[in-house]
Amino acid sequence: MLFVRPARLSDLDAIAHMARTAQPVLHSLPHDRAALEARIALSEDSFRAEVDFPGEEFYLFVLEDSATGKLVGTSSLVAAAGYSEPFYAFRNDALIHASRELHVNRKIHALQMSHELTGKSRLAGFYIDPSLRGDAAAHLMSRARMMYVAMNRRRFTPEVFSLLLGVTDEAGASPFWEAVGRKFFGRDFKDIEMASGGRSRTFIAEVMPAYPIYVPLLPEAAQRVLGEPDPSALLAYEIHLEEGFEPDRYVDIFDAGPVLTAQVDRTASVADNESRAVREAAAAVQGTSYMVASQRAGEFRCVLANLPALREDAARARAARAPRHALLGEAPLGAAARAALGVQDGDVVRCAPLWRETSDTDNSSMGEAQ
Repeated sequence: MLFVRPARLSDLDAIAHMARTAQPVLHSLPHDRAALEARIALSEDSFRAEVDFPGEEFYLFVLEDSATGKLVGTSSLVAAAGYSEPFYAFRNDALIHASRELHVNRKIHALQMSHELTGKSRLAGFYIDPSLRGDAAAHLMSRARMMYVAMNRRRFTPEVFSLLLGVTDEAGASPFWEAVGRKFFGRDFKDIEMASGGRSRTFIAEVMPAYPIYVPLLPEAAQRVLGEPDPSALLAYEIHLEEGFEPDRYVDIFDAGPVLTAQVDRTASVADNESRAVREAAAAVQGTSYMVASQRAGEFRCVLANLPALREDAARARAARAPRHALLGEAPLGAAARAALGVQDGDVVRCAPLWRETSDTDNSSMGEAQ
């Protein structure tokens, strides 16, 4: 069974391998072994810390196969992006250029360097082993982070965002970088991608243009990829949309990839979150696919399991906004799921449907992933 848990220092070798081989590059995970070890240690400290408000905490998760002990995925949460240095992105503004004499009134898009995302919680570092088949494991690896947010609201801001990979070619070159970034840095995209440390380095403000970049002046190839996710990021894009993220007016400062934002209260993992009591199930359970999370003794775990639909009275209680931790039903779980979660009969777990019902979601606002 696949389950999500916090990373440990004993995972260093496996995480280092994922950091080296991941495509696209995980700039939130350094390739330098010592720096990566420090990042994992920070994550361990962050999970253990008593937190009243988001700060410099960094939370690293891994996806483990309980049958083999192999790690097959990773993702992370940044409590406050740019906590020590501003987090930079381009804000896509519309500027009006008008002349009454010439009867001209034109709306021109321009990119302005911004650090308005600084201080907001961020989803980062999503990677899933290419050998895994189907989308369920990717959904679990990505969305388990929001289950953790749902269970630890004080650790994160009311709004979260995610920065997705922009379009690159087969050689890893970015049309947007070639049109903009290279003109100022004079270096390859991959070099600066790794050096940026998550878009929070001082050199970004020192080197990147301080004045607006008028989009119509850019080459057509750069304009075409503005705010578009790379094909390799489409699954992550779709997972984010399923969660309730929406494209915002920001794009990545290096490759113009999309920035997705969401109000935490309106995300699927929070709005549809239920507390249920574990019940031992000897046979397979028929029902809906749920993310099931526990935090017994402070150790977060999350799995996928089929659960029966809520009874009508429990569903009405949820619709009436029952107290957050009110028990709304039972969670019949098999031995493998209970072992992965570290729970036993009678323990309370938090559950959220893996797929959001269309009746609960305005599809016109759905749109991307990471």
